[in-house]
Amino acid sequence: MIKFLSSIGAIVRLTLVAVGLSWKLLVRLIKLFRPTMRRFSLVSEQMHFLGNYSLAIISVSGLFVGFVLGLQGYYTLQKYGSESALGLLVALSLVRELGPVVCALLFAGRAGTSLTAEIGLMRAGEQLSAMEMMGVDPIARILAPRFWAGVFTMPILAAVFSAMGIVGGWVVGVVMIGIDSGSFWGQMQGGVDFFKDVLNGVLKSFIFGITVTFVALYQGYEAQPTPEGVSRSTTSTVVVASLFVLGLDFVLTALMFSL
Repeated sequence: MIKFLSSIGAIVRLTLVAVGLSWKLLVRLIKLFRPTMRRFSLVSEQMHFLGNYSLAIISVSGLFVGFVLGLQGYYTLQKYGSESALGLLVALSLVRELGPVVCALLFAGRAGTSLTAEIGLMRAGEQLSAMEMMGVDPIARILAPRFWAGVFTMPILAAVFSAMGIVGGWVVGVVMIGIDSGSFWGQMQGGVDFFKDVLNGVLKSFIFGITVTFVALYQGYEAQPTPEGVSRSTTSTVVVASLFVLGLDFVLTALMFSL
């Protein structure tokens, strides 16, 4: 019994320590916003690395999600004689939910793991310690540009995902099935509200960008300086970031559409 209680206490202690260190690091990264923007070339370089290399999987995934939404939406709306509302269904599904959420999950798997592996290898190779010895702050020089690059990149990728999904829904609904193109776009234009739907989706993607990027950087920064430690942290990035995204999506949806 004593061993069991001591193990529970150790887990709780380690969890509290991790929470404290993570919040301390997050506050530090937020405070470094203005100094980081003064060296925007570092941020733009990381935006190219995170965004451009993730664009292919984001675009293709959005297109196929739009295909599926078009087919499933048509079969559902056909039962009620509302096929003309297919464009509205596809747009609202993507802009409100699937665009930010699925894009964040893909971003965690593609960009998040690369960030964790990169920072973890720097930790294992003692590059971060060498920077500290030379008087260079690794958080300001390495982590902050990557953090803000991920925050800025995520809403752009979510917009691309949603746009490609709408194109996919149009291809299935109008080109393949034969729904009137004017009805498809007209219903979408009349039913999608910019403030309640589009801006809420942008806000979600912004918060998801903060979450996924920070989890990736924290896992890499606190990784054990061994190959096994870096591998474990890279796996944890996908798991932890995905759980945070899904949990935050529920909370944000409840808050946004209950006001």
